[in-house]
Amino acid sequence: MAETPRNSHGTEPSASDMRLVIAASSMGTVFEWYDFFIYGTLAAVIGNTFFPSGNETLETLLVWAGFAVGFCFRPLGAILFGFLGDRLGRKYTFLVTVTLMGVATAGVGFTPSSASIGLAAPVIVLLLRVVQGLALGGEYGGAAIYVSEHSPQHRRGFHTGFIQASVVGGFVLSLIVVLSCKAMMSPATWEAWGWRLPFVLSLALLALSLYMRLKLSESPVFRAMREEGKLSGNPFKESFTYPGNRRRIFIALFGISAGLTVIWYTAMFSALSFLKGAMRMADTSAEIIVGVSAAVGMAFFVIFGSLSDKVGRRQPIILGYMLTLLLLFPAFWLIGNNANPALSRAAEQAPVLVAGPDCKFNPFRNEQDTDCGKLLGDLTGAGIAYRVVDAKQLLLKVGSRPLPMAEYPWADKAARGQMLQGWLAQAGYNFTKDRPTLSGAITIVGVLVALMALAGATYGPAAALLSEMFPPRIRYSSMSIPYHLGTGYFGGFLPLISSYMVASSGNPYQGLWYTWIVVAIALAVSLWGLRGGPPREYGDPSV
Repeated sequence: MAETPRNSHGTEPSASDMRLVIAASSMGTVFEWYDFFIYGTLAAVIGNTFFPSGNETLETLLVWAGFAVGFCFRPLGAILFGFLGDRLGRKYTFLVTVTLMGVATAGVGFTPSSASIGLAAPVIVLLLRVVQGLALGGEYGGAAIYVSEHSPQHRRGFHTGFIQASVVGGFVLSLIVVLSCKAMMSPATWEAWGWRLPFVLSLALLALSLYMRLKLSESPVFRAMREEGKLSGNPFKESFTYPGNRRRIFIALFGISAGLTVIWYTAMFSALSFLKGAMRMADTSAEIIVGVSAAVGMAFFVIFGSLSDKVGRRQPIILGYMLTLLLLFPAFWLIGNNANPALSRAAEQAPVLVAGPDCKFNPFRNEQDTDCGKLLGDLTGAGIAYRVVDAKQLLLKVGSRPLPMAEYPWADKAARGQMLQGWLAQAGYNFTKDRPTLSGAITIVGVLVALMALAGATYGPAAALLSEMFPPRIRYSSMSIPYHLGTGYFGGFLPLISSYMVASSGNPYQGLWYTWIVVAIALAVSLWGLRGGPPREYGDPSV
């Protein structure tokens, strides 16, 4: 008779227990990431409410800087909650993290605007982002390890794939809630206070998540270690002193976490920002397209997680990295050509050229020092791609037509914007929010689903792989630290860095180079450090 598949502790998993473990862990992760991503989904309105500056470009960068703040504190959360998870248990640690996340998110919804309380408003929001980052630093590792330690080895990639898919599920849920709330009220009501509802609704999601997770028992691996007196005295210190662990942390950070994070953040956040900003697509249309793509693409996280149970963890990850390097730029060019064909034609037929001295643009300044800098800022604010060359005299050329810069109202920013848009409109540029054709929308969804498949190939096997890389007594800490350093700094700063690169260069595709470079590094490290072959338990000599 065939041997019954067993988990890493050697106990036979119950099918009903496994379903509860996956459901509770996955739903909690969905809610956690909903809380985190709702901030990014509502970036524009948050900028107007808490970071008003009169400069749309600056407001966007400040919002993404606030977004990055949360990610900055994820590694600290990983250290704190990793320690607690390895000392006190997996279950109760991620009960704490989900509670902190829900409360902090609701707090954003209740925070008065800058118009009401001044500088205190952005300070409070940033502090709440810090709490969110700390909480998320402990959430993912707890959920992934909890499922992994319940799962039999031959199904570990499949089971943990649901945890990976639930990260995307949080993003999808944030879009669904935003679109539903917008549909139930007028645009004026939404702008005034309705945008706060998605944040406040996190309290209901928190209650449901706690209800499900309180039904769970402790991980069998942790129970066994506790009963046998094998718990680590200092998991953080031991993570860096355990034989071979520093090498494994290096691979987990640069070869796994950094690469997979920037791929799927680019497929979701960068794509959404690209459609709303550079391509001037109507907000609702962009949100529906990206949301549908993400919902369809979730399946790939489970598919590739399951595939890794058969072919090993390394092969899907390497394949995903290679295809991303080959297809990233062509994919976004295809998206751009289908999102707003009229704008693409105008940019091709009447490209914008700026020539002059001191043509330097600082996106973080509300007003530039030089005339050329002011002109570049006006073009950036209008979402127009441009090319800059050095010259002795300032010149703006749209297609073959030089424009009369002597008439430009340099002292009046609003008047400059109106005049510039008038000139560009004559050359075929359209400044109204556009809705794509049905064929264009289908094409964009297809491209984004393909990018999500690449994200699934790299992200799907990752939870199982990271769990298998580290010894059980320090697994929570050892896994969480590199994962949240990678996702926190490489992924968390992606929207800010890529937006800055676009704003500084005038090229809407410039920010993709950040993703490309990080993925190239991840590929090199993975080729060097990840071993092929079937999945292995920690302690296997071949690991």
